[in-house]
Amino acid sequence: MTNKSKILVIDDDVNICELMRLYMEKEGFEVLPVYSGLKAIEVFKDFTPNLVVLDIMLPGADGWQVCREIRKVSNIPIIMLTAKGETFDKVLGLELGADDYMVKPFDPKELIARVKAVLRRYEHKETDSQEIIYPNLVINKSNYTVKILGKDLELPPKELELLYFLASNPNKVFTREQLLEHVWGFDFYGDSRTVDVHVKRLREKIDIENQIWQLKTVWGVGYKFEVK
Repeated sequence: MTNKSKILVIDDDVNICELMRLYMEKEGFEVLPVYSGLKAIEVFKDFTPNLVVLDIMLPGADGWQVCREIRKVSNIPIIMLTAKGETFDKVLGLELGADDYMVKPFDPKELIARVKAVLRRYEHKETDSQEIIYPNLVINKSNYTVKILGKDLELPPKELELLYFLASNPNKVFTREQLLEHVWGFDFYGDSRTVDVHVKRLREKIDIENQIWQLKTVWGVGYKFEVK
C-alpha cells in the first residue's frame, strides 16, 4: 500500500468529513470529501480513488445507489458508513459489493485501521494472477472473468470471489461465518443471510447438468464446491 492512496469520502455531515480528512491526511492519504451522492457519482471517475468511504443517508442519491453505480464500473474497495445498525443495512451493503461496514459514532483510529486493512487485501488480490480450471469452468481472479462452457459469464465481484474461494478449496465445507471472513475479509457478527443470497444467485448462473463439479449445500453446516 502506498501512502499516496486516494480516498473518496462521501458524507453529508461536513464535520464528520473534516474529521476523517484530518486523520487520513495525517496518515499520508489524499482525501476528497463530497457531501452528496449525485456529486460523488460525478467526481468518481475523474478522481479515480483507491478506496471509498460511503455514508448511506445522503441527499440526492443515497449510499445504496452510489454503491451500485460504482460497482458498474469498478471493483475498488468500499467501506459503508452509517448511523444505522440494523442487520438489514449490513446485509444489503454486503450484497451490493461493500467490503466493510462501520456504524456511527466511530473511532477515527479504527476507521484508519480498517481502511489500511481493506487496501492491503485489495492490493494483494490485484497481484494474485491465479486461475482455476475445471472442465467447462475457468475462473480467473486477476482479471475477474469466468467462462462456462467456453462462454464469458458476467458475475458481480463478490459472487466471483465466493466462487473462486470455494473452487480453490474443492470438497471442503465452509460455514457461512467462515465464508464471510474469507471472502468479505472481516468478521461479521449478525445475520449471515448474505452468503445464502450469493450462493443462490451463483447457482442460478452456473448450474449445468452432467458436470463433475457442483456448488452444494451441506445442511446444518454451510457450503462446498463438490468435485466428483
